[in-house]
Amino acid sequence: MLDLVIIGGGPAGLTAGIYAQRYMLKTVLLEKQLVGGQVQLSDVIENWPGIKSISGMELSERFEDHAKSLGLKIEYGEVTGIDERDGKRVVKTTDGEIETRTVIVATGARPRELGVPGEREFRGKGVSYCGTCDGPLFRGKDVLVVGGGDTAIKEAIYLSKLVNRLYVVHRRDQLRAEKILQERAFSIENIEFKWSSLLTRIEGKDGVERAIIHNKKTGKDEAIEVEGVFIFVGIVPNTEFVDVEKDEWGFIKTNQRMETSREGIFAAGDCRATPLRQITTAVGDGAIAAYMAEQYVARMG
Repeated sequence: MLDLVIIGGGPAGLTAGIYAQRYMLKTVLLEKQLVGGQVQLSDVIENWPGIKSISGMELSERFEDHAKSLGLKIEYGEVTGIDERDGKRVVKTTDGEIETRTVIVATGARPRELGVPGEREFRGKGVSYCGTCDGPLFRGKDVLVVGGGDTAIKEAIYLSKLVNRLYVVHRRDQLRAEKILQERAFSIENIEFKWSSLLTRIEGKDGVERAIIHNKKTGKDEAIEVEGVFIFVGIVPNTEFVDVEKDEWGFIKTNQRMETSREGIFAAGDCRATPLRQITTAVGDGAIAAYMAEQYVARMG
């Protein structure tokens, strides 16, 4: 019998694991793929307090090393559901079942698809959702970035160092990204902005050859010759496996104690309904969730 099962190995899950070890809870962290989460894909992190600049990979490695140094047990497997039995939680995985007193869901989110023709056809053949991962493949080429938030502009800035020409297509006439990111992007000569525009189709033969965009103000379509299309239009929470109260987009609803609608199940990080999704907020969520899990276990006796 475990005290706590943490589902997800990103910043929220690893922080919860660090705190759980300090509380001496019998804990296992389950990760489906790679420990570290989406932060691994960030080229540069510039808003982690105390560190002016660090790569996402290095920061995630530090989280993992810290957790392991405290003895956190990390196992790999996919969670398919969470049941209850005799007042305890049963975490169902593709490898079997795990009984535990409490669960923290820290499964994060995945990139949202646009759903336009050609997107799935050319995924991995010019269509990407990660500039840091695939950017070097487009060195010296022309590419297009869709989106206007922090992630889209950060990735555009990174890609601009590699590519020949970069187009940013945004459905509004101004960006939503942080002002400091906007100013940086506007100062880069090989970035061109396509305002009030939508990507409507991706075309090519063996790979991406052009993108068709529609200007909402003029009503005209434009074909842009590019070999890469990078899409950053939001995220979808990885919460399908857990039956708790969620918002209309599937993010888990919690109170300030990170408690979900089911007793003994907590949520933390990007999978949670929250006004801000950053590494700093995920870490805070993880700490609170682990503290509340410890309190719950203590009450159970």
